[in-house]
Amino acid sequence: MNDQAYWKEIDQTREQLHRLLQSYWNDYSSVGTWPFWLIFAFLIAPLVLLFFTVDRKRIFEIFFFGYTVHVLWTYAYIALENAMYLSPRYFLTPFLPFALNITASVLPVGFLLLYQYCTNHNKNFYLYTILLSAIFAFGLASLEQWIGLLELHRGLREFHLFLIDLIIVFIAYGATRFLVRIQANRRPA
Repeated sequence: MNDQAYWKEIDQTREQLHRLLQSYWNDYSSVGTWPFWLIFAFLIAPLVLLFFTVDRKRIFEIFFFGYTVHVLWTYAYIALENAMYLSPRYFLTPFLPFALNITASVLPVGFLLLYQYCTNHNKNFYLYTILLSAIFAFGLASLEQWIGLLELHRGLREFHLFLIDLIIVFIAYGATRFLVRIQANRRPA
């Protein structure tokens, strides 16, 4: 098969997959279902909490950290989903990444507020990150599996999600602290 034939088959398969996902969403995950509203709440509630609790004096630093967590987790989640390691059973829309509520709201806001708390109160960020990552991986992911929102496959376990959390958050922390140092060095004396 040449490259054109491959792409023709890939495009046809993607079109068929999109129709199937759209049909599934209409039947099981649309606005008239309880999973939609639970997922919607997971998306909106952390953002509302963030609005009232973010330290506005450091908003760019804190949001840079949260945005970095969001981007890294979104790419990691898409890669895990594409490799069939996990599959969300319900989602807001078939047009956006399926775990948008988790990767764009719950995880970034949780870690962002943790970053803000630890840096404002001189707490050990690494220790608190380990604790929050354990809550997210062993608590939230397990809850999502129990109520049927998420399935893990191919040997992926909550412990792996815990490790991915740590890697992503520590990378975001390092990038943010690096940015803060650069900004501090550029200020006039």
